[in-house]
Amino acid sequence: MPLQIIRNDITKMEVDAIVNAAKSTLLGGGGVDGSIHRAAGPQLLEECRKLGGCETGSAKITHAGQLPCKYVIHAVGPRWVDGSHGEREKLISCYRVSLELAKQYHCETVAFPLISSGAYGYPKAQALRVAVDAISEFLMENEMMVYLAIFDRKSYQIGEKLFSDIAAYIDDHYVDAHTDFSRERMRQACMQEECLPDAARAATSAVFQESGQIYSSLHEAVSQIDESFSEMLLRKIDELGLTDAQCYKKANIDRKLFSKIRKDRLYKPSKPTALAFAIALELPLAEAKEMLMKAGFALSHSNKFDIIVEYFIAAGNYNIFEINEALFAFDQSLLGG
Repeated sequence: MPLQIIRNDITKMEVDAIVNAAKSTLLGGGGVDGSIHRAAGPQLLEECRKLGGCETGSAKITHAGQLPCKYVIHAVGPRWVDGSHGEREKLISCYRVSLELAKQYHCETVAFPLISSGAYGYPKAQALRVAVDAISEFLMENEMMVYLAIFDRKSYQIGEKLFSDIAAYIDDHYVDAHTDFSRERMRQACMQEECLPDAARAATSAVFQESGQIYSSLHEAVSQIDESFSEMLLRKIDELGLTDAQCYKKANIDRKLFSKIRKDRLYKPSKPTALAFAIALELPLAEAKEMLMKAGFALSHSNKFDIIVEYFIAAGNYNIFEINEALFAFDQSLLGG
């Protein structure tokens, strides 16, 4: 997926470029800055000495020394005062300038730390929101794989109210994963008792009648196969007047993956990919469930991932990056391909 939030040590990431949360002198410091300089070795400091420092809100690029990446982009974030001294604008500028430098140097993969959220005191939830907004805006117009590398759980926070609201929604809707699903029990019992073919045909007929469909044979039922996931996706894109690029970017999906889906009407996406497209198309819950079903999945209240996604759809919030922030905070898989 084009934007992915991960837990990782940024100095060990094998990407084209990593971004350093640097001081204005560019001569190293504590936190991420110090870690990057230590891992890169003295070559990095030698290059930085030649740059003559950097203004807050801007960035400069060097080679990476002994790091496994090609480049280090040194971004100077703002110190937090009270939020009324241009902190947000300067932090947004850090991300934009860094991404433009990465593009200029033909980088396809870039990893960011959460700039200014350490010693510079920028509130972590707000720093995260700025990072996600700035990066996602860039990705709507550019092709690049961007990682937001979070070193540990303490370094990561979503808004307290959002976290509390989601936690409450989970508490209200979560059911034990071992809930007694009678249909599944009946199916298993039938298999164990080696039901006769006649009984199996009767059971099949009952299921079809229950769903509102009556077929004279299994062959007839199979011949009535419904619209596929790919067909529904492409139909919805056309109905909404979206371009392919608008859709897969809103879904946080790579262009190559979307191309596979477009070319193969029987393509079976993963559950996070199917839901990502439902979010991108801003489908109401009933239609989102229908699209998910066509991919062979369902939303379940025995699954926290499903409940969290349902929470956002029910609330009419289709910002996939905000949904992914919440999923990450609750240790769930992220939406996208």
